[in-house]
Amino acid sequence: MGPIGSLRGTLAERSPTGEVLVDVGGVGYRVQAGPLTAARLGDLASEVFVWIHHHVREDAQLLYGFASRDERACFEALIGAHGVGPALALAILSVHQPDALRRVLADDDVAALCLVPGVGKKTAARLLVELKSRLDLPEGEAVPASANGNGASPATAARTDVRDALVSLGYGADEVSEALRSLPDGDDTGELLKVALRQLATAGR
Repeated sequence: MGPIGSLRGTLAERSPTGEVLVDVGGVGYRVQAGPLTAARLGDLASEVFVWIHHHVREDAQLLYGFASRDERACFEALIGAHGVGPALALAILSVHQPDALRRVLADDDVAALCLVPGVGKKTAARLLVELKSRLDLPEGEAVPASANGNGASPATAARTDVRDALVSLGYGADEVSEALRSLPDGDDTGELLKVALRQLATAGR
């Protein structure tokens, strides 16, 4: 049997860490997914389709799941970089979705990569160089400019603005990363910033 590329089945279980169990014809496949992907899959018992990276090691075979083919491609580019394992690749994609990650690379935004837990300045600088070649970013195509010049979409640009605002207010990388992960969908920077600040205030109690 060749490597598994995708799964279509019933969402049987979801853990707080992002692991999901997909039932395909009575066989349950344990799939490692980031929190955002796991949340996007919908309710338990619903039919789901997951793009899969089949990771083969000497001691195990692991399945990593993604909501889009592009997210899987970014994951595979990340784990191909020196010193980046699957866990760190998932962490990076949990903070920066594919369009945002491409913009980070295009802008040489070391600070944005440092928002990922476990990524320091040296690692971020190295990743910027390696990933640019691996993701093959054609100038003017992979990172389309939005109306405000901040990114690929209003929603992504709004999240970037919130991140920059929180950093300027003195919040640490872990706090900012956690706040961004729990933000709702939307492109109103002011409203998203209010939500993030409320969450940070609650977490600090």
